Amino acid sequence: MAAPLPKVVPARPSQGHRAGDDYGVSDLPNWRGVDWIAHQHRTRAAGAQLNYVDIGSGDEHPIVFIHGLGGQWQNWLENIPRFAQERRVIAVDLPGFGLSPMPSQQISIEFYGRVVADLCDQLGLGPCVLVGNSMGGYIASELAIKRPELVERLMLISAAGVSQMDMAKRPVMAVTKAVGLATAMSVARMHLVARRPRSRHWALLLVARHPTRLEADFAYEGLMKGTGKPGFVDAMRACLEYDLRDSLPSIGCPTLIVWGDKDMTIPVEDADKFTRLIKGSRKLIMADTGHVAMAERPVTFNDHLAEFLTYQVSEGELEGELSR
Repeated sequence: MAAPLPKVVPARPSQGHRAGDDYGVSDLPNWRGVDWIAHQHRTRAAGAQLNYVDIGSGDEHPIVFIHGLGGQWQNWLENIPRFAQERRVIAVDLPGFGLSPMPSQQISIEFYGRVVADLCDQLGLGPCVLVGNSMGGYIASELAIKRPELVERLMLISAAGVSQMDMAKRPVMAVTKAVGLATAMSVARMHLVARRPRSRHWALLLVARHPTRLEADFAYEGLMKGTGKPGFVDAMRACLEYDLRDSLPSIGCPTLIVWGDKDMTIPVEDADKFTRLIKGSRKLIMADTGHVAMAERPVTFNDHLAEFLTYQVSEGELEGELSR
């Protein structure tokens, strides 16, 4: 049984948000008051070494958060504490990212799906709620297709898996390798970049709509700390090589497609493609938001996730749409 959430401190008011705007505002409980080290664990899943966070407890379906390319479990710092008040929450470092070393197996979307499935089996999590961002949404979709008994419902946030299949692989991989080299900076350097608004702006511009309005400590811990890891290039190749579009219609659980309308990484039009392919899915477009909605507008995002956790697809419902 996962340990209960420890006492946390109230959220500090954001220094960068505008009146009436929740961009960059922390949700409660505040992630800064959690002893995260006490909740980190290591195991082997699908033959790979895996670092993950396991926190909270309750009778409701557990939530499993899956990060995207260049990410780590800390991408979910603003989301884990709130939901760990009522249910068990798991967040993983995929092999080759965060504190999970490179695996001996070849990185692929199918392999990552097996890793997450094996972890769910080991921890007795199924059926659980899968929440994936970018490549993490790709992996969550794969799991919902291959192991549907493990997935109670599915939230895909700016998910990969559709438009990138039509990209020319050679130039994309060349850019990927260059980006991987550019982001491999020292911890001290990352701290410095995060503290300086102008540097933070350029470092996070492709993923966040307003990087300077994010708190410096979260910009580092939640978004920058996971860059420059050894799995980056291989994981990008995996995203370009695996096509699951024909299998998406087989997903049968309640599904919410979330996108930022200013996403500069994966086009917002992909939200419509996912919604058309996954029967019964709903679409939520978050205004003035980029690629990492859960980190940019955590209060609003968490409210929508909380609502989705109790949402039931009515019999015969084919499609619904929300717009915020």
